[in-house]
Amino acid sequence: MTDRDPFLDPVLDPAAMRKQYRADGLAEEDLATHPMDQFARWFEDAARAAAHGTLYEANAMVVSTVDPTGRPSSRTVLMKQYDTDGFVFYTNYDSPKARDLAHNPRVGLLFPWHPLARQVIVTGTARRTGRDETAAYFRTRPHGSKLGAWASAQSTVIASRTDLDTAYAALEARYPADEQVPVPPHWGGFRVAPETVEFWQGRENRLHDRLRYAARPDGTWRVERLSP
Repeated sequence: MTDRDPFLDPVLDPAAMRKQYRADGLAEEDLATHPMDQFARWFEDAARAAAHGTLYEANAMVVSTVDPTGRPSSRTVLMKQYDTDGFVFYTNYDSPKARDLAHNPRVGLLFPWHPLARQVIVTGTARRTGRDETAAYFRTRPHGSKLGAWASAQSTVIASRTDLDTAYAALEARYPADEQVPVPPHWGGFRVAPETVEFWQGRENRLHDRLRYAARPDGTWRVERLSP
């Protein structure tokens, strides 16, 4: 906290912060039949905005899980694939989020595309990807990222940054840039199969458009409009 009183400076006062969304609306008749097709449309817009520097990391998403005691936690990860089966991200299987998903595979995703006044909010179920799929993606990673997957025991307490750098340096010596790095056995992907997908479009006066796809038992989707 700062010693300055935020209420004396509207720039620092959260209650005084206002943003009027003047984006075009989102109508039911403009939606794709399948939520992943609609996601593809919006993701293309986000990726183009990122390419022009108006949005950072279009594929960044917040992943929310629940541990065995019911305590929720959230973190930002990078989506690395999407298709009709859902959204894929990769992580250390010994990490807290992976342990949470082993206990309770229900998960929430959020794509916060603030510069576009858009969000995509997903609920669904996570399952591990197959090892072949994991290996195929791992081979596309930069060499340094491959080494990083081995060097980091994700989310565990370490004594210092030096310890992490030392572990990385040892791996760098073992696997030089021209040598293949094996996939860590404790590392892999999760695919989140969506059950609901909400497309949130900011509008003026906080009267936002919120259209949510909800899965039916027969595999089709119904669209619901939510009050902002």
